[in-house]
Amino acid sequence: MSNDRYQSPLSERYASKEMQYIFSPDKKFKTWRKLWIALAETEKELGLDITQEQIDELKAHADDINYEVAKEREKQVRHDVMSHVYAYGKQCPKAKGIIHLGATSCYVGDNTDIIIMTEALKLVRKKLLNVMNELSKFAMKYKDLPTLGFTHFQPAQPTTVGKRASLWLMDLVYDLEDLDHVIKNMRLLGSKGTTGTQASFLELFEGDHEKIKKIDGMIAEKMGFDKCQPVSGQTYSRKIDSRVINVLSQIAQSAHKFSNDIRLLQHLKEIEEPFEKNQIGSSAMAYKRNPMRSERIASLANYVMADAMNPAMVASTQWFERTLDDSANKRLSVPEGFLAIDGILDLYLNVVDGLVVYPKVIESRLMSELPFMATENIMMDAVKAGGDRQELHERIRVHSMAAGKVVKEEGKPNDLLSRIANDPAFGMTMEQLESIMDPKNFVGRAPQQTEEFIQEVVQPILDENKDILGMTAEINV
Repeated sequence: MSNDRYQSPLSERYASKEMQYIFSPDKKFKTWRKLWIALAETEKELGLDITQEQIDELKAHADDINYEVAKEREKQVRHDVMSHVYAYGKQCPKAKGIIHLGATSCYVGDNTDIIIMTEALKLVRKKLLNVMNELSKFAMKYKDLPTLGFTHFQPAQPTTVGKRASLWLMDLVYDLEDLDHVIKNMRLLGSKGTTGTQASFLELFEGDHEKIKKIDGMIAEKMGFDKCQPVSGQTYSRKIDSRVINVLSQIAQSAHKFSNDIRLLQHLKEIEEPFEKNQIGSSAMAYKRNPMRSERIASLANYVMADAMNPAMVASTQWFERTLDDSANKRLSVPEGFLAIDGILDLYLNVVDGLVVYPKVIESRLMSELPFMATENIMMDAVKAGGDRQELHERIRVHSMAAGKVVKEEGKPNDLLSRIANDPAFGMTMEQLESIMDPKNFVGRAPQQTEEFIQEVVQPILDENKDILGMTAEINV
């Protein structure tokens, strides 16, 4: 590793080796060679004068790429594809004349991009499902634990810790639906020629349209795809890149929302992300336990959401059948979007797997606010005992304002129940009031909603994908 050049933190700090390999030069150029082999095989099978000996020679050198030869050649010709055609030909003298026959640069460039993005999407899917698996366990474990709900980050009607986790999980279900749609509809470019008309192949096959119609399907099958773009210019539509990065943005949005909630909960001391024995929270304040993993999720998520603008702008400004103002942008925006979302999902899995819940703190905060939320139940019980609903409503309003003032201005505990117990209009003892105050009386169907959601929506997804579950994620720094 050189310390005198810029190093991407996506590689050094955040993304997994598995995702980094998918976008490595080695993966790219080996895929180019597989595509050249698939093209030669297809052309031979359709009747061109290509020998099995030539194809065997290409296959023999599919993986031992002579990078230095290609690099030197590119300095001379300023063309990456032709440099690698030249280098491959140096290793395969018998097949030299049929490498890349009838194709344009986008045959290897664009088809490789589709292959690589598809493989990367499948890795994202695997990691997303593993996060969903861990979140579902957490939701079920805490489905019955009452906690104070918040709207506008102001105390609101109670929910449960598990129900709150089900909201994070539902966002990921939406993301998985979109991700599966994108993966299902990934199509190779095929071999379309310089403006997408396959004119070069019409020449090669002497005007035989029926043979040319078979080329794309045969190449797709050899490369593990079931379809190609039905029409294109020289390139596949750059809307595909936008579609792909947009689904990464959707996942980033969900992860960011989760990370914000964890950061707020850690501030409240109700739930904390993992904190290692020797971890330092602050260089100055030794006691601190900062939610640095959740903060990192948020930081990377911001990057991915902003990154989605890149392919959108590229797609919207392409000219006619092909311009090259996409290339430099794609080299950055697509790989880095994937490397960032890979880091986000590793962090997400790591955090969920190690969340620490503090039930006593959760209960204490809930009980400090619950008297205000119990006033409707108290009022209804008092009315059943013969009280006047309008009078009781006014008296509760007055008592609530007074109790709130004590809490906010004097910093004392909430004394609303004492005020009501001492008010003859209610005719209720403190014991009766406290019996109403069981938090489980105020969470509605939160436990049942959580259980039904996991069993009916999430578990079938996990069961269908059980072979890829069980991942753990280690964080580099």
